[in-house]
Amino acid sequence: MITIAVDCMGGDHGPPVTLPACSRFLDQHADVHLILVGLPEAVESYRHARASVVLASEVVTMDDPLEVALRRKKDSSMRVTIAQVKDGKAQAAVSAGNTGALMAISRYLLKTLDGIDRPAIAAQIPNAKGGGTTVLDMGANVDCSAEHLLQFAVMGSALVSVLGGDQSPTVGLLNIGEEAIKGNEVIKKAGELLRTAAKTGDLNFYGNVEGNDIFKGTADIVVCDGFVGNVALKTSEGLAKMIVDFLKTEFSNNLYTKFSAIIAYPVISALKKRMDHRRYNGGALLGLRGLVFKSHGSADEIAFGYALGRAYDAARNNLLERVRVRIAHAAPLLATGGAPVAPVAALQS
Repeated sequence: MITIAVDCMGGDHGPPVTLPACSRFLDQHADVHLILVGLPEAVESYRHARASVVLASEVVTMDDPLEVALRRKKDSSMRVTIAQVKDGKAQAAVSAGNTGALMAISRYLLKTLDGIDRPAIAAQIPNAKGGGTTVLDMGANVDCSAEHLLQFAVMGSALVSVLGGDQSPTVGLLNIGEEAIKGNEVIKKAGELLRTAAKTGDLNFYGNVEGNDIFKGTADIVVCDGFVGNVALKTSEGLAKMIVDFLKTEFSNNLYTKFSAIIAYPVISALKKRMDHRRYNGGALLGLRGLVFKSHGSADEIAFGYALGRAYDAARNNLLERVRVRIAHAAPLLATGGAPVAPVAALQS
């Protein structure tokens, strides 16, 4: 039985979205128990054979400063949710709340894994191959060192191997060009570390990639600092919405375009599905001593269900231990500044 703690109050919509999503998820998965955390008036009356309720007296709002969320609201639904993981009552936590607060509370309560300086947010961006490119960091770390980028690559590799089923996913380093000589000093050093990590079997380094490669699906994983990653995520969301809105408008202008829309419906439907960000909802907060997943704040019932699914898959496939094993083997690269270490025969699968 996989137990997931859910912050039912987080996000733009709260219980009207999270509770129906939880009900649907429970109906779809017989091996799941959910711990629903929220204000009494919101969750106390919820009933399901495989759900329990834990009450909180406060809610972290989307615009609460970190100090308020971390130090003043000590009985918030978000904090109580993360505490379920800390106390061993849940294997993973999901929240659609304030991203900065979620990262701060998670880091404070769960602490980071040995060898990890900064946790990162990993999320998927739809690509032309019909899947998603995993990008990290997505906003937790604006300024990153080369060693941080190596940590992101190793953790991202563990994540994709678990959730994507590929034991050797390719890693690309986001840069202004494919050539190794391009980029600032941090990127150049990160490239050296990643090439060394590839030689020791810690990851499968593709090389430098550019922004358009995220959408092409050139590499399974793209690493970058949080500033760039967040811009890429918001750009992709805006582009997807623009295309979908354009299709709706153009195919409803007159009788001819409406008829054309009927003929082209299978293609339009496939395109909308491919670009639907709800399918990729649920960013992993990697590098913590516990599994935490961040749902988009504006997620609807379907999108929040996908976030629950990613947490479920991560817990079921022991993502935390896989990250721990991978980062433990890559740790000497950080300590030696990139000097080679003995190749690993096989990472824990």
